[in-house]
Amino acid sequence: MTVLIAGAGIGGLTAALSLHAAGIDALVRESAQEIRPLGVGINLLPHAVRELTELGLGDELAAIGVPMNENVYSDTTGRQLFTEPRGLALGYRWPQYAVHRGELQLLLLAAVRERLGPDAVRVGLRLQDFEQDRHGVRARFLNRASGATEEVRAAALVGADGLHSTVRRRLHPQEGPLLWSGIRMWRGVTPAAPFLSGGATALVREGDAQFVAYPIGRGRLNWVTLVRLAAPGPLGESANWNSAGRLTDVLPHVGHWSLGWLDVPGLLTGCAGILEYPMVDREPLATWGEGRVTLLGDAAHPMYPVGANGASQSVVDARVLAHELATTADPLSALRRYEARRREATAAAVLAARAMNRNEQGSARSIARMTDTYRHVTGSDVDALNTRASLNTRLIDSHRRP
Repeated sequence: MTVLIAGAGIGGLTAALSLHAAGIDALVRESAQEIRPLGVGINLLPHAVRELTELGLGDELAAIGVPMNENVYSDTTGRQLFTEPRGLALGYRWPQYAVHRGELQLLLLAAVRERLGPDAVRVGLRLQDFEQDRHGVRARFLNRASGATEEVRAAALVGADGLHSTVRRRLHPQEGPLLWSGIRMWRGVTPAAPFLSGGATALVREGDAQFVAYPIGRGRLNWVTLVRLAAPGPLGESANWNSAGRLTDVLPHVGHWSLGWLDVPGLLTGCAGILEYPMVDREPLATWGEGRVTLLGDAAHPMYPVGANGASQSVVDARVLAHELATTADPLSALRRYEARRREATAAAVLAARAMNRNEQGSARSIARMTDTYRHVTGSDVDALNTRASLNTRLIDSHRRP
């Protein structure tokens, strides 16, 4: 059985590694003509770090990531209101890492090409359409360099093609526009030393503006400014993660804050390239896929970043997908079992992120209590993660059965 994955992001590449570890062939096709270390910082939560560690990438993650140990809630004068432990400090067996998204993607890409072969990931191929029958899926791609059309046949197709997923649009053509939270985000990476404990995330809020910052290694701090500008509603514009932002737009909101232990205006003015985009999600789907086609990651469940869980959930998606395909003889049944396991959990994460966003004006302690609730709702309780059986063990055992 060969599984075709549309999209070479974090979810798609993790799916390829997971399928390979389960003894299943995987092919990855990516629309971008070159995979470059784009983007800014993200957090990999312990449930994702566990899965990548069990794929044999623990040392590589430790080399590029910063172990996070606390969230520090502060007012705009730098007075610390509340501190919440994270990662190992909270009792997890696996750390929480802050990493540069593009560097993590390149790490996964290198692992896929090393383990699956140099041709397992091909770039510059934009998915145009697909069709399926009882024998498999036939997908058509546009070669962006030559203009030619290429066809790929596989037993199953996984749409890991992100927020603007072609696979999702083909499966759910009547869905409509993205849903805007009313918040606009400006993000950047600035050369600066870590602050406080060295593994701290700063969360500062005043009125409709919030500022978040954390280290991502190699002498850099990742920062994001979130400003509520409107009531939630359908998005009337595009949402491009790499749209350039302007310093003059973001400075009026947080440029006058003086924390002492963190130079907020200096982080903004010292940033070489600011990104700007709306904070969006979609309503959870009642069904993800159909037949031999399914969705994964942002293509399946785009969510607000307030729970720092989007990339982590895509990693878990990938591992569960591989487990179901390895342990269920019929690929159609395997895909529906995967969706049944992941759809409810990720829908809970989408809705919990919305709830956290609605309650952002609460006290620091009330927000921290909400993060406890968020962990429970999204299945990332400390004890539950620490005691759950390894998916690796289940995959290995399934292949040993006669």
